[in-house]
Order: sequence, then C-alpha cells, then structure tokens
Amino acid sequence: MNDRKPYLVDRLQEFGITIFAEMSALAERTGAINLGQGFPDSDGPDEVLEAAIAAIRAGHNQYPPGRGILPLRRAVADHQRRFYGLEVDAETEVLITAGASEAIAAAILALVEPGDEVVLFEPYFDHYATSVALAGGRRRVVRLREPDLSFDVADLESAIGPRTRLILLNTPHNPTGKVFDAEELGHVARLAIRHDLLVVTDEVYEHLVYDGGRHIPMATLPGMAERTLTISSGGKSFGFTGWKIGWAHGPADMVSAVLTAKQSLTYVSGGPFQHAMVTALGLDDGYFSQLADDLEGKRDLLGDGLRAAGFEVFPTAGTYFVTADIRPLGFDDGVAFCMSMPERCGVVAVPSAVFYDDGEAGRHLIRFAFCKQPEILVEASRRLAGMAGSGS
Repeated sequence: MNDRKPYLVDRLQEFGITIFAEMSALAERTGAINLGQGFPDSDGPDEVLEAAIAAIRAGHNQYPPGRGILPLRRAVADHQRRFYGLEVDAETEVLITAGASEAIAAAILALVEPGDEVVLFEPYFDHYATSVALAGGRRRVVRLREPDLSFDVADLESAIGPRTRLILLNTPHNPTGKVFDAEELGHVARLAIRHDLLVVTDEVYEHLVYDGGRHIPMATLPGMAERTLTISSGGKSFGFTGWKIGWAHGPADMVSAVLTAKQSLTYVSGGPFQHAMVTALGLDDGYFSQLADDLEGKRDLLGDGLRAAGFEVFPTAGTYFVTADIRPLGFDDGVAFCMSMPERCGVVAVPSAVFYDDGEAGRHLIRFAFCKQPEILVEASRRLAGMAGSGS
C-alpha cells in the first residue's frame, strides 16, 4: 500500500498529523475523558489572567519587538538567577518565542546544516524529529531503558560521530517523566565539551518535579553555559498552554542565530500575553511549590488507579505524564489499545510507540496525562478498571 503524501517534500514523508491532535480530536468526537494531550482542565492564576486583560485594555495589541518585550526578557533573566543562579543578559541573551515548540524548531533550523546529526534521547517528543527533518538533519537516538529509564553512557558515546552538531535534551522528560540527575547531566556535558557540541535543552517542565527532587539546568554545569541554548515556556508552569509564550536563552551569538530563523516562522506573537507572563514569572515561591505538590498528588491518584486497573506503572519524577505497560492486561499493541479505548471505556491516552524510532521498543507502552481535576482522574480510573482481563 502506497502511503506517500502528494505534494509533501520527501524529508517530511514519515510524519503525519501529530498524535496529540489526533487523540484530542478522537476524545472530542467520542466524548471520552482526554488523558492524552498534556493540557490542564482549569486556568492558571487569576492575577496572571487579570494581567493579560489589563495589557489588552492598555493597548498592547500590536507587534511586540522581534526579540520580545524587554520586561519579559528581564523577567526570564530574573527567573534564571532566582531559581538557578544563572546570570543572563536580558538585552542580548534572551529571545521570546511562540511557545517552546517554536523555540525548538527555530533552534534546529538555525543551528543544524543539512546532513548534520542531532542526538536525541528515545523516547522523545515527536516535535523534535520533525524539526530535525525540516532542517535536513539526521537524528541519532540513545535509548532510555525500562524500568529505571537510565541510559548507557557507551550508547551516548557511540551516537556521537563526525557529523554530530548538537545534543537535544529534555528534562524533566516527556513522555516518561524522568528527571535527569547531576551524574547523567555530567556525562552529557563531558561529551559535549570533548566533541565541541552544542546542547539545546527543553526545560518546559522545570517546576514540575516531585518527591523532593530538583531540576538542574544544563547551563549550570561547568563549561556548559557557553554552548547551551535553554528553552522553556509559560504553558506548563502556569497552565496557559494556549497562550504560546516561550523563551530561549544562551550565548548572544547563538540567540541571534535562532532569532534569524524564528523571525521567518511567526515573527512575533502574543503581545498582551507577553506582558501577562511578566506577572507570572514574578509569582512568589509558594506558587511554584504548591503547583508541584498539587500535581504530585494527582500523579499518585492516577497511578494508584492505573495499578488497581491492572496496568504496570513506571515511576514518574516530573512532568504531567505517567507511562503504563498494557501487557498485564493481556494486550501488547499500544496503538490499537489507545484507538479502541474511547469506545470501550471512554478514556483517551497516547501510544508511546510514536515517541520511538523503533516503534517495537514502545509497542506495549501508553502515556496518560494527570494534569486534570481529581474527580476526572478518579472517574477515568473507574472506567479503565473495566478493561482488565479483556485482552486477546
């Protein structure tokens, strides 16, 4: 069967509509509980909403500057100093983007030549592979291995070759919920320095770390600030995923390179929301600790429900997500399982196979989002319990 897409360029033929849009559309069509796409079912802090409304009424509704409004760039720099001790020049080393997704795409387009290789940890957020393909690059993957989601340093070393340009690292990690520790980050840093590689880090879940753990930005490691582009956004930390306000910071010349690509993507975005994000980044420490505590409780609530329903549930140290193995239920095909769930039990999840180059490696795994109200998680768990023992 020929699945070739007419008109689409060769380098994008392997990609289709993102799994998140597909599963969310399935949830809407069937009325199922959507635990697939990672967005909360309630708005973020009222004071941030009010700041957005005030910005609209104050007339901040035209194009903001190409680098983003200076108050937000300063707020990003202040945030990095406050939480991580990083000194960032708001004038030259910060770029505001249309969410972290645009920052990642613009970074890859700006920094990767056709034929260059980008090292990814697998499973990976599917946007990474598309961005590498858009740039004409080639991906090399390093497997995070079950059940502890560790990686073999030898695998990382062997993935690095003469055409390797950069390592793209996501921590806390989507889809697994892994938080890379200081030793693991040290291995990445050592190899990046040895091979003179750039590192692009996706840190959008930086404040969503549980069990007393902590997020360590790659740029805080010795020798890494000068070769690291750090990316984050307001969507996950503040619950406004639809605003699409992200940022990147790094060495001035690197940020300028990313701006060159970014300005031909969206140019600018979200003028009044940029002003509101200044308020968000200035919230007190209690907001951030409460956010993590609240989501940790939801993680435990859904995890307990999934275990009671018969799933094997992997540890989740951060993010919105928990990964479950469907084999104890008598199934081994996560794609078929997820496609049948809305009709069979009224719940939507995402098959993890889409996050792997080798789909067989994640064939038996599915990902649930727990950033929902507790009563929704309880109801989803109740519905899922009915699937136990019905496999074939």
